[in-house]
Amino acid sequence: MTLRQGVIRALTLVTALALPLSLTTPAQAGGGLDDVFAKLLVKQVKGANVQKHLKAFQAIADANGGNRAAGTSGYDASRDYVADKLRKAGYRVTLQPINFVEGWVENSPPVLGSFAPNEDFYTFQPSPAGDVTAPVQGVDLTLPPTPTPTSTSGCEMSDFAGFTPGNIALIQRGTCPFATKVRNAGFAGASGIVVFNEGQPGRTEANPLDIGEWRAGIPMVYADFAVGQALSTTTTPVRLAVDATLTLGTNDNVIAESRWGDARNVVMVGAHLDGVPEGPGINDNASGSAAILETALQMRNFPVKNKVRFAFWAAEEIGLLGSDQYVESLSQAQRDRIRVYLNFDMVASPNYGLFLYDGDDSDGTGAPAGPPGSAQIEDQLEDFFKHRRLPTRGTDFDGRSDYGPFIAVGIPSGGIFTGAEGTKTPEEAALWGGTAGQAYDPCYHAACDTLANVNAFALDVNADAIADSTARYAFDLRAIPRR
Repeated sequence: MTLRQGVIRALTLVTALALPLSLTTPAQAGGGLDDVFAKLLVKQVKGANVQKHLKAFQAIADANGGNRAAGTSGYDASRDYVADKLRKAGYRVTLQPINFVEGWVENSPPVLGSFAPNEDFYTFQPSPAGDVTAPVQGVDLTLPPTPTPTSTSGCEMSDFAGFTPGNIALIQRGTCPFATKVRNAGFAGASGIVVFNEGQPGRTEANPLDIGEWRAGIPMVYADFAVGQALSTTTTPVRLAVDATLTLGTNDNVIAESRWGDARNVVMVGAHLDGVPEGPGINDNASGSAAILETALQMRNFPVKNKVRFAFWAAEEIGLLGSDQYVESLSQAQRDRIRVYLNFDMVASPNYGLFLYDGDDSDGTGAPAGPPGSAQIEDQLEDFFKHRRLPTRGTDFDGRSDYGPFIAVGIPSGGIFTGAEGTKTPEEAALWGGTAGQAYDPCYHAACDTLANVNAFALDVNADAIADSTARYAFDLRAIPRR
């Protein structure tokens, strides 16, 4: 089928769908093409077809040592499966090389002023080698510390307002992953990074840690609370040096873009394609990958108003590396063209919840609200589930999935999550069924994350929600403020 034939077929289907809609009352009818195409795409994206992709990913894992982790033949075969399907559907497909850590060796002890290495502070694995002497600048520090952990130092890019590029960033531990703090410091132009323990009882001493994240050429260390407190008042430049050998491997993100649509207004839909070495990674995250793949295949001939870009991320499980390096590779103008980012990571947990990322921080938990427009994404997804008479709950932007790098640069984000190793509460069991007191996904990061670890209902309804939101934003972005 040619592209022109496909468009004619799509428009014919739209006309058939739009006719009965035109006979309904205004309250029942949609608001325009976005509503018409959303209804069409939801009808076309079928759970059975999403399941076929899951079976393909399971077969790939079975043929490649039982997993699809970064740096393995199982990941490469997953990449090829997705890229081949998208190319045949007519998308412009790009394989973007990204780096991940294959090996790290510390050659000699680190240096941080006059403090004692491997006693007062330790190198953050996998810090690259680097040697810098520069002023130390505190980032949103809470000194003295509060009685319980509350520090959000370095958790948001707004913490770096007024940060001088080239300075060493001094960041306090607390409330978000170390990798998030490191990532944000890199975006802010830090020449070196010192994270120090927060300061409460039991949170004063440093220790060796592997955070999986690195910034090219930026040495980074983890220090005792006392070291951080002393550095916070230092007025003279400090030397920070790491002597290590970092060996990098390469994988590819798969980026597929619609042939239609305004390139100044990009709707981006993403899911990570890699799993962990322990198992085939079917719920985490073949489920999200399969759902957005089927959405892309079914909307291939839609004459969308806005450019739609599907991303299948590499190396999420070892530090959001695929999405992080993708965002870092973009110019500011290219970032500004991405109007929304929709993230789908684990959408079929066997003891599922229906969680939407808390774009407006209405839950008041953990991270603050997402960038302007994130609240509208949450509202749009919530509307879909309300029409299905399915209750949803919020989940925090805790930095554990690929929305993190997008939020860090101000791109409004949202998405669906059905739960990982957390425990389902009695209230949630009353809402959605399942078993209270058990994990949403008992096979999280385990060998048993196979086809048997997928809830078919959750997969089906969330695939519909993904189709609905993708189609609506493909035709209408008026609710999303420009940055």
